Amino acid sequence: MNITFKAQEEEKRAVEEFKEAPVHPEHESINHIFHELNSMIGLENVKDLIYEIYAFLQIEKMRSEAGLKIGSQSFHMLFKGNPGTGKTTVARLVAKLFQKMGLLSKGHLVEVERADLVGEYIGHTAQKTRELVKKAMGGILFIDEAYSLARGGEKDFGKEAIDCLVKVMEDKKDDLIIILAGYPDEMMDFLETNTGLPSRFPIKIVFRDYTLDELILIANKMVNEREYTLSDAASRRLREIILDEKISEPVFSNARLVRNLIEKSIRNQAVRLMSRHTKLSKQDLMLILPNDMMSSMENSIKSESIIS
Repeated sequence: MNITFKAQEEEKRAVEEFKEAPVHPEHESINHIFHELNSMIGLENVKDLIYEIYAFLQIEKMRSEAGLKIGSQSFHMLFKGNPGTGKTTVARLVAKLFQKMGLLSKGHLVEVERADLVGEYIGHTAQKTRELVKKAMGGILFIDEAYSLARGGEKDFGKEAIDCLVKVMEDKKDDLIIILAGYPDEMMDFLETNTGLPSRFPIKIVFRDYTLDELILIANKMVNEREYTLSDAASRRLREIILDEKISEPVFSNARLVRNLIEKSIRNQAVRLMSRHTKLSKQDLMLILPNDMMSSMENSIKSESIIS
């Protein structure tokens, strides 16, 4: 067997064993975070990396208690993926986990975008960025669509925000983690706008698009959590709609699309039930039928007909 392949297999097996190992009672809150992470559909590469970081922090703590040298690592991250692939949800879990592990003092998430960072005049951007960094201290500063900071060219104030963030990442690294998120190709281009950026984000995670089967599982989970059920025909209709959207949309919105479809079907079900003049059973109140399921195009046509 190839030595590299064998090593990878052994590492993968060790991670799986670690994930299944019981957590000490004093780490019950950490166990809860892992349970929440494991309950997410897909994202296996993300889950493995989070466990890898957790294991590293645990061993570093044991090494320190044993009087051994401990290394210093940067945990700034780059999340690359299309909308609805779980980037923000994972960022929140990472913040909570790092707080429980003692890496962050507060463990909160401050989510921002270009408009929150970039000012309107010279010096304004640095001021806004510093204020947001102060707000995020002890937690994670999550910058969505980070590549938009570099879209205005050399004279754009977005460049000032990037330069300010690069300095902050070095000065405040002990109690602040910065996560940049956005579409894969755009994020790669963004890293090239500042020579200091790539090396400051040692952890790069790709959030791939969900498969059709995974999206159906996500839909069923959303429905069950709301105490609704999909009829078999509604499930088939949902699968058809997702497949059509996946093929036709230039940027597929994954779980975000599924959530919107489910929420719209629930509203459609409510309208359908209100038109009935008989007493509604518990099953009536829970069941979503195929006619309740509508694609984005069908919703648009329906809205236009109502307005007209």
